[in-house]
Amino acid sequence: MVNIYQSISAVMADVDPIAKAKKNQQQGFMYRGVDDVMNVLQPLFIKHKIFIVPEVLEQTRETRETAKGGTLIYSILKVKFTFFAEDGTSISAIMVGEGMDGGDKASNKAQAIAFKYACFQVFCIPTEEMADPDKETPEPLKKKPEPEDKKPEPPKQTADERIKLVEQLLKQSKKYTMFHVAAMIKSTYGKGKNIGDIADSEFTDILAAVKEAINGEHS
Repeated sequence: MVNIYQSISAVMADVDPIAKAKKNQQQGFMYRGVDDVMNVLQPLFIKHKIFIVPEVLEQTRETRETAKGGTLIYSILKVKFTFFAEDGTSISAIMVGEGMDGGDKASNKAQAIAFKYACFQVFCIPTEEMADPDKETPEPLKKKPEPEDKKPEPPKQTADERIKLVEQLLKQSKKYTMFHVAAMIKSTYGKGKNIGDIADSEFTDILAAVKEAINGEHS
């Protein structure tokens, strides 16, 4: 019997590239779905006798209101995936998945994202086009210090309204997406921050940085 390291190496030797064949209808970027990953890996897992056991370590859920007055559930999961071989040896990978849904599928989406990227990284699954996010993320802004006695005012715009403004701006770009904007917010204002959490002045700075990045793209 082979151990988990040999089994993973065997899967890596057999796995074919998974093209970004699906298109996000809202933001227009191409991506590889979790079903694409499962369809490729499942027969290889059977061949090389690997199975995966997931374990949710942490969960964060928020309820937000959409621009139309509806309810949107936002779920963040930290999931541990343990890969077992036939001889009982194993390795684990911990991933964070985020998902949003107006019904009861937010956690399902977060789990699917975490699983997909765990498989991408453990098995180094190639793609036809793998852009490094460090290459394309606009440079982070310097965070403006606020007076200690000043309480932050509530944002004038909802998270959905801000997303619509950014999406409208990103239509001018063939390079940047909401994922790059989210990465810029987290790197500038903290990993726990998202577009709905930052102050109005900070959101204005983010918009200016995105505009500058897009202008640089077209220059």
